[in-house]
Amino acid sequence: MSNTGLEYLLELQSTIEGRRASSPEHSYTAQLFAAGPSRIAQKVGEEGVEVAIAAVQGDTPRLKAESADLLYHLIVLLRSQDITLQEVVVELAQRRGQVSAQGTGT
Repeated sequence: MSNTGLEYLLELQSTIEGRRASSPEHSYTAQLFAAGPSRIAQKVGEEGVEVAIAAVQGDTPRLKAESADLLYHLIVLLRSQDITLQEVVVELAQRRGQVSAQGTGT
């Protein structure tokens, strides 16, 4: 893994997509895809709560670890719906443009 920045998330997305067709017996990612969007969404929710708790408790190492879990599960959920990170970035960019156009830019 040569990238340590945001490029890594794109590598992770590619790896997740590659494991989608793997045997659920050999891949946690494949197990999630096989379980379907409800289970994946449940995992996203669980990880989101764990992120929030770690933040409130001021537990920086745990916050980092739980955030990594949340990002992973969010990417799995997005891919289960055939949405890419690039599409999410476009959405964010469009929102920023809308906010800036209203004169309350970020």
